[in-house]
Amino acid sequence: MADTSARTLRLLTLLQSHRYWSGEELSARLGVSARTLRRDVDRLRELGYPVEARRGVDGGYQLAAGAALPPLVIDDEEAVALAVGLQAAADGPVEGIAEASVRALAKVVQVMPTRLRRRVDALRTVTVPGVWRGRDTADDRIDPDTLTATALACRDTERLRFQYGTADGRTGERHTEPHHLVRLGRRWYLVAYDLVRHDWRTFRLDRLTAPAPTGAHFRPRTLPAADAAEFVRAGLNAQSRPYRVDVLIDAPAATVRQRIGYWSDIEEVDEGRCRLLMNAESLDWPAMAVGSLDVDFQVVSPPELATLMATWGERFVRCTAPNEQAESAP
Repeated sequence: MADTSARTLRLLTLLQSHRYWSGEELSARLGVSARTLRRDVDRLRELGYPVEARRGVDGGYQLAAGAALPPLVIDDEEAVALAVGLQAAADGPVEGIAEASVRALAKVVQVMPTRLRRRVDALRTVTVPGVWRGRDTADDRIDPDTLTATALACRDTERLRFQYGTADGRTGERHTEPHHLVRLGRRWYLVAYDLVRHDWRTFRLDRLTAPAPTGAHFRPRTLPAADAAEFVRAGLNAQSRPYRVDVLIDAPAATVRQRIGYWSDIEEVDEGRCRLLMNAESLDWPAMAVGSLDVDFQVVSPPELATLMATWGERFVRCTAPNEQAESAP
């Protein structure tokens, strides 16, 4: 019985990790016969897990989308709280947790019934995320449905069509093989192979609309970079940006690299100092990043960054002036 329970749990894990499995591949993974696999699937169904079967030569199994949540796992209130919490984590600034939150959110949404999806959408509508966005506008925000649909297509190696708006205002349909989602700074990017242009491309998710999985699966191609994040960074560095930031920082390179090296290049000057280099569309983010280090620094370029920081400093001083006057008053 213990072996049967462990195998059933392993089967459930496999079904949750991939959208569709052939019966032959599942049997091989579990080391059982096709007949035993069918019994294990029936056992999951008895527990309330919505497993669908496809008959024929290419027959297999998958967890059904839009079915009721399995019992004895989490209740409706916990499911809503989990989905909203994962979305907040995906939108939040905590490094290393955002991408995992999107993957987990995609699994929850996949089996969430309509009544719970409505509750999640209602909560998202009236909730404002506490994320610093600099000068981002409403147009820069990402539709959660777009985020999860894209994440599922990446996970399932399923070709994806969508509408995409370029920086010059043009909009057109793209047909892609999605590879990976990457978050850099305040933005999400999709790395995908463009089947029309026959090349790898990076797409900003806030410019991507109407994602539509095609049902056609593909064998992943080899990405021309060490990883997806490196591919996105290389593409962004190649773009023409108005500001080239250069700041000398009175802190060891290893310390600064650990704090903000994900968004910038850090070069060691000596044991106690380093140089931060960054291409930026807006100076708000570099100012915030450098200021968050809580160390002395010197702006080398551009002069607009020094002016911005001086303006911020004067404003902060003015904010403290009334308190100082009140304390000195008789």
